[in-house]
Amino acid sequence: MTTANQAGRRLEGAARRVARHPVLGKLAKVGFAARGVLYAIIGLIALQVAFGRGGEADKSSAIHIVRDAPFGDTLLWVMAVGLAALTIWHISEAIWGRPEVHYRVESVAKAAVYAALVFSMVALLTQNKAASSTDSQSQDAAKALFDLPGGQFLVALIALVLIGFGVSWVHEGWTGKFMRDMHVAEPLAHGLVVYIGKVGYVARGVIALAAGVLIGQAALTYDPDKAVGIDGALKSLADTPAGPWLLVVIAIGLLLFAVYCFAEARWHRV
Repeated sequence: MTTANQAGRRLEGAARRVARHPVLGKLAKVGFAARGVLYAIIGLIALQVAFGRGGEADKSSAIHIVRDAPFGDTLLWVMAVGLAALTIWHISEAIWGRPEVHYRVESVAKAAVYAALVFSMVALLTQNKAASSTDSQSQDAAKALFDLPGGQFLVALIALVLIGFGVSWVHEGWTGKFMRDMHVAEPLAHGLVVYIGKVGYVARGVIALAAGVLIGQAALTYDPDKAVGIDGALKSLADTPAGPWLLVVIAIGLLLFAVYCFAEARWHRV
């Protein structure tokens, strides 16, 4: 074995030890709880939107609401550390976790989302730099992609990926497969977590499907202004024949998903 191979193996072993360290696991559980806080706020804002009170139901708005709360800066730092640990854990899952391709892809996607959240939180705390809304971010990204060769195809591909995630989350919610990494021994608690997780995953899936369809429309019409994030996807649900009541149902689903995130902080494998 060459020196380079030995060094590579030692480096991989060190990375594995860091990823599986109990301290990182405990911090990752803080990250699950931090995700629950963000989804709870988004769900509450979505309820306000459904009843005509306005607001932006996305993670950027949720981060600002956390900072404006008592001891907000401290709480935001704790959330950022937890989400950073969760990012590292998902990267390790993408490399050394279950072999299924879709699981590895989803782990990479989650790591990217959490890394972006950590960046937004740290930028707000250290530079007082507010992150733009997810709708603005989606529109800016679509404009940048449209300027590239094959940009329209790339935007359409992103739409298909989002739709794929939406279908996957609805399927996980329907089948309860999200429980494969949860270790809930008490039968009553297990049943409750399954029910809450099912509703929450289906709600997340519907939002991803709505966002994917709208980004797909942006690709077909070559109009970046039609690309949306969480906020735009949620508000689009109120324009369906079901009206604002569909948004109410999805908002309640997001609140239940927030509760499921807190359950992950207690029982998820790390």
